[in-house]
This record gives sequence, structure tokens and C-alpha cells, in this order.
Amino acid sequence: MSEIELSSSFELPCGQMIKNRFFKSAMSEQLADHDHNPSEGLNTLYSLWAQGGAAVVLSGNIMVDREHLGEPRNTVLDDHSNLEKYQAWVQAASANDTRFWAQLNHPGKQSPKFLQKLPVAPSAIALEGSLQLNFNKPRALKEDEIWQVIAQFANSAALAKQVGFQGVQIHAAHGYLISQFLSPRHNKRDDQRGGPLENRMRFLLEIYRAIRKEVGDNFPVAVKLNSADFMNGGFSEGDSITVAQALAKEGIDLIEVSGGSYEVPAMADGIQKESSKKREAYFLEYAKELRQSVDSPVVLTGGFRSASAMNDALAEEACDLIGIARPLAVEPDLPNKAMADNGYTIHLRPLSTGIKKLDEMVLLNMSWYEAQFDRIAKGQSPKANLNEWYAAWKVFKNLGVYAFKKRRA
Repeated sequence: MSEIELSSSFELPCGQMIKNRFFKSAMSEQLADHDHNPSEGLNTLYSLWAQGGAAVVLSGNIMVDREHLGEPRNTVLDDHSNLEKYQAWVQAASANDTRFWAQLNHPGKQSPKFLQKLPVAPSAIALEGSLQLNFNKPRALKEDEIWQVIAQFANSAALAKQVGFQGVQIHAAHGYLISQFLSPRHNKRDDQRGGPLENRMRFLLEIYRAIRKEVGDNFPVAVKLNSADFMNGGFSEGDSITVAQALAKEGIDLIEVSGGSYEVPAMADGIQKESSKKREAYFLEYAKELRQSVDSPVVLTGGFRSASAMNDALAEEACDLIGIARPLAVEPDLPNKAMADNGYTIHLRPLSTGIKKLDEMVLLNMSWYEAQFDRIAKGQSPKANLNEWYAAWKVFKNLGVYAFKKRRA
């Protein structure tokens, strides 16, 4: 058992020191301005999180291609971005000796139909289940287009470093484009990027190498990787370990463990073995196996609600850093509270409008927390008893306004 505590500092392989073991994981904020630059509201939100005590604060989805968005108000970092607005965001989020990292992403086919008539993916395979009505069937990317996407990731990483971000994370989880390439269920290509795992992971490795070439060896480059996507014939835990080992060999600075996709949202709802439920973390057993398989540091995200469980995970050497996401929407200063009191616990109530199909349609277990971000961005306090119907209404309102603007444009 390790004697590491939540307040213990940590040195990443690239040499960057971080002040404690708290890692604020990415959550989509939906707070970009009309040109997909950071808004003043984002500065307000992230300033609060910086003061809350986390050593590393990760941005929500920053898209690398403004023609391919996952949500209407995603930020985009490319050659058309207002870099001064990004610098202001970084300054706000880097207070209190906080390391602010950019999460870089491309949605692939997880781009709603009102945003993208013809999304792209490794193969022309539609999303399944209740989401099928909201997303158009994609077309398969051509080889030259794949290299364009790789270049976009590299360019966004270079710009992130230029505006002051202290690290970047490649989003290779949750069913987005890189995750789609990794999954044998979604990737049916018959070229060098399909078939065996060695081919399916090629896209991710090429993105990592392109980014590393742009930012250098002393700049943190992390990855968010699914433990599994929890679908028959999909990306498995065995696949995940193999991909993580390949990334570790390449020199990745940090691997964040998660799981699921829009089709099976394990990252929001949790998929746990009975033996691990009392230890809270959704992907604890996988993280322990991963940490024994790679030398790269591991951050475990999803399910933590008590300081004691967080400290136990560190003591068991299941992970190096504790990832916290949704609880920070309700208690932005959770890291400070947990480091001060090992008896600290936060309770997040189950969310439902009472209509299961509606809950699934609006992804209530995520959109309710986005409504909290909106409150904080406006200078209001989080509201633990915020009505679920209000969160659902905001989803439809935002989608309607955006769709109307698109029609007028």
C-alpha cells in the first residue's frame, strides 16, 4: 500500500510538476461564442475551478475542425480562431498554480444531423439505438482526408501551446472519431487502417506523433482512452491495454481511463462490478490492470464521491491521479474540501424527468450539469436541486435557436 495522499505533488514523464493528485476531467461546457471562441462565461467558470484546488484542469471538447462539431457551442481552435480570447481563457484557468490543458477532439459521426448533414467516420456505419434519429449516417473518410484530420490535430496542439495551455489531451474515447477507428464494430475498413488492432490504432498513433512533433518532448501530451465501449463486437479491455502499451512506448505523458459512448454512456451512468461498487470508481479494476501493464501515469475518472475512496485508490496504486468531472459542477471547490477532510463526501442525486426516452434523448446525465455551468458562467451559484425539466428545456431551446440560425445563414 502506498502512502501517497491527495495533496501529494507529482512529476509527469515530460518533467512538468503538478501540485496534487486532482485532475479535473473534461466536460462539455457549451459556452463558446458565435464564432466558437471562448466566451467571458468560460473564463468565469474556469477561474472558479482553478481556485477550487485541482492540480490539472482540462478543458471540455475543443474541436479541431469547425466544419465538424459535436455540439452547437463547442470551442474550436484553428487558424481562424481569436487567439486573444484563448489567451484570456488560459489566464483565467491557470490561476492558483493550476495547469490548464486543452482537450482536442473530432466528433466523427457523433455530430447531430442539424449540425452535419454528412458526417465522416472510418466506415459508413450509422449510430444505433435511440440516437439513430438524431445522427445522420456517415460516409467513410478517404486516405487523404485522414491525413488532413491528423494535421488538424497537430495544428490545434501547436496553437494550444502558443496561447499558453500547459498541456493537451487527445480525446480517443466516448465514441468520437478516434474511438470509432479503434472499434471493430465501427471500423470495417479493408485498408491499412482497418481489420486487426494494429491497423485500427494507426490513426491514434499518427495523431500522437504529429502532435509531439509540433509541441516537443517537454510539453505534456495525454490521451483519454476507453477501457471498453461495452458493445458486442466493440473495443474491448484487451484492446485497450494493447493500445495503452503502444502509446506508453511512444512516450505518452498520461493516460486517462474512461469508457462508453453516446450509444452506451458508461462514462455518465457507470458500469461496475459488484465487487468494486463500494470503492466508487466505475473503471477501478481495469485501471489497476492497466497500471501494471504500462509505465505511463494513469488517471482514473468516473464515480468518485468520497475523499476516502480517492485516497484508497491512490494507496492501492490503482492510479496516479484522481479524475473528477460532474461533482465539480455542483461543488467547484471539491478538491480543496477533500484534501482538508478525509471524511468528505458528495452526494449526487439520480436525475430523471420521469420519461426515460426523454432522459436519453437529451442525455440528461450530462445536460443537467451543463445547465449548472451556464449558471456559474453568469455569476450564479450551482443549484443542487435544479429541476430536470429545466435542463431538458434548455437542450431543446439551444438546439432550436442554433437550427434557426443555420437556416437563416
